[in-house]
Amino acid sequence: MFKNAKASCKTLNNITDDQRNNILLAVADAIVANSTTLLEENAKDLAKMDRSNPLYDRLQLTEKRLEDIAADMRHVATLPTPLGHITNKRTLDNGLRLCRISVPFGVIGVIYEARPNVTFDVFSLCFKSGNACVLKGGSDADNSNQAAIKLIHKVLRDNAIDENVVTLLPATHEATGEMLGAVGFIDVCIPRGGRRLIDFVRDNARIPVIETGAGVVHAYFDKDGDLAMGKAIINNAKTRRVSVCNALDTLLIHKDRLDDLPELLAPMKDKVTFYMNDEEKYDTEFMDYKMNIKTVNSLDEAIDHIAKHGSGHSEAIITQNEAAARRFQREVDAACVYWNAPTSFTDGAQFGLGAEIGISTQKLGPRGPMALEEMTTYKWLIEGEGQVRG
Repeated sequence: MFKNAKASCKTLNNITDDQRNNILLAVADAIVANSTTLLEENAKDLAKMDRSNPLYDRLQLTEKRLEDIAADMRHVATLPTPLGHITNKRTLDNGLRLCRISVPFGVIGVIYEARPNVTFDVFSLCFKSGNACVLKGGSDADNSNQAAIKLIHKVLRDNAIDENVVTLLPATHEATGEMLGAVGFIDVCIPRGGRRLIDFVRDNARIPVIETGAGVVHAYFDKDGDLAMGKAIINNAKTRRVSVCNALDTLLIHKDRLDDLPELLAPMKDKVTFYMNDEEKYDTEFMDYKMNIKTVNSLDEAIDHIAKHGSGHSEAIITQNEAAARRFQREVDAACVYWNAPTSFTDGAQFGLGAEIGISTQKLGPRGPMALEEMTTYKWLIEGEGQVRG
């Protein structure tokens, strides 16, 4: 399977951007046309999972979610190609002409948990950027993932494209080990899931890894925060979708605004369980209707708390004090830092990037939502007239 995926890269090199776009549009249409089948297969997976499991919401597909997946794929098709961009061009004193140009990685491996939407998202971004992809989904979503791959493969066959450009591995632990050791076949591996999965991939991979970190997310309500704005932002960040990595985990509130806390929490009163100054939960990514609340004495203390307990994903400040906001954005070390907006916007589609392959929290290479541009590397093209090095 790895050999076939690697060999398919040559096929991708010969496909025009218009052809890629047309195939993405065909897959998007097929998602909507085959929604009944996709939902039936997804229902088999859902039947095996307890509804109280935080992953249940991530696993669940609906008509609306399938329409959104198709819409994201159509959007990706409208975006400019990330390939062939000249990022550096120069002529040396010896006459050699140098050009640095964006190219695909080759084969991208993605390991993910109960997230069937990732199957479509990864395919669309990889295919548009000229990459083959090898997918390793979790057993919780295996029926959903197999149905998605079957649909994609049919569209590829109908368009005379090698279906090995997207490969779904068996949903076994052994397959994970094989992927992480696929030196020479997979160019980069991207894990999408909880802290345990990410740590396992980083600790065991023999191939390069781009780490998409878990989201331990904070919002700081400053002493100069607007109450109505804060109430809306905090509620949206926490309750829009509790199972996603950009969902709020800890609310930091300035001690001078404690009297406003009941009002800030009012929209969540009957939905969310609150933990007040509970140190044992400061490092927890809940993925559930639960939230920490910590009182801080200053902006300094809020920044220090985030430095100690944040995961480098998304952080927010709610304040009318521009100096405080600018300092927060400057000093907080995270991929996405918000001022008067909820962390729920950390998403490739929301950033106008199309779908996303993950949110990178590392600093070497991509950071934040990873979309088309982040699916490329580069190579140098050098032209001469017979120069030799002395």
